[in-house]
Amino acid sequence: MKLKNKLVLTGAATMAALFLGLNANAARMDMVDVSNNNGYMSTAEYVSMRNEFGVKAVTVKISEGGTYKDPYAASNIENVQAAGMYINGYHFARYATKAQAIAEADFAGQTAKSAGLPVGAVLVTDVESQESDNQSKAINDRNNAAFMKEIQKFGYRADIYTSGSWANNKMTVKGKTGWIAAYPYVVSGKNWYSTNHAWQWSSTAKFRISYGGFDVSQLNSNYYTAGQKSTVKPTNKDAVKVNNRKANKNIYKPASSAKWVKESKTYTLKTAVKLRTGASTSSNAITILPAGTTVKTDQAIIQGGYRWVRQPRFNGYGYLATGPSSNTLEYVKSDAAHTYYTVKSGDSWWAIAQRNGLSMTTLASQNGKTIYTTIYPGQRLVVR
Repeated sequence: MKLKNKLVLTGAATMAALFLGLNANAARMDMVDVSNNNGYMSTAEYVSMRNEFGVKAVTVKISEGGTYKDPYAASNIENVQAAGMYINGYHFARYATKAQAIAEADFAGQTAKSAGLPVGAVLVTDVESQESDNQSKAINDRNNAAFMKEIQKFGYRADIYTSGSWANNKMTVKGKTGWIAAYPYVVSGKNWYSTNHAWQWSSTAKFRISYGGFDVSQLNSNYYTAGQKSTVKPTNKDAVKVNNRKANKNIYKPASSAKWVKESKTYTLKTAVKLRTGASTSSNAITILPAGTTVKTDQAIIQGGYRWVRQPRFNGYGYLATGPSSNTLEYVKSDAAHTYYTVKSGDSWWAIAQRNGLSMTTLASQNGKTIYTTIYPGQRLVVR
């Protein structure tokens, strides 16, 4: 969702799950969320999602922090409604204090009103930023509660969106509330987060006439559809079932047994990276290596969505990700005159800038663009 800095959840249970393509209980595409990262979305695209994949609701990005307004919010709201689907909105939270949470809620509420989000829709606080990561659970709970209480003054219903690893760890997300993001390697018949309102199970779903990957969620309650049944129905229910199964199959592949290979190299980090006790995002962090750190490695492996390397240490080994599983060295410096970053589905100016220690304005200007220019998957941006 949103800026796409969600955590991918992994583990033995998901590795051992059945390949979804062989399971009739495919996760459903009940709801899609979109933002400026998806560019302009036409009514025809939303109709295709509804008719061919059974999408019931769309949640659009409204705002971020205390100043950013999504430039596509108004057109997304209008076109989703024209397609006959229920509409909701979300705000990407940057608040670190209660006062900031209230101020951001006021900004989000006013922006949503201006963009045409109807009263009664859900306006979610998307809590996954570094600001929230730096706070205690108690402070995050206090801030989230303040945001949700304030947003209701605008006539919107409130909810929290966060990752599965943050829910009830970094913040409280009670049963019968919440929209949880968790992307297992393979989805079985299990309905994840069935006690919460929604489970976002992929950020790479494909739709026939729309470009790029999309966040899709299964709704486990009627909260995001206001308990109402749409009068507009998919034109081909059989196609909906088939397309959902195909979409699941294309996203999830059976887990393969990765192998370590010898790699005696020295890397220089261009961004801070966690050194872990194992080659997994669920492994404990030994320390955080700052940008500029030189790391000597002896082995490498691609698994869990990342390219990992092993660093010999005086008392064993440390493990760190050098980039995504595409085998790119996204987190380490290049010897070339410039270092480039290839835009992925769901990236934004903010996410890329933060990852590379730049301001959005600097990143955009050194690529001859502004922060309001739409970026597309596959584009190469100069980051160094």
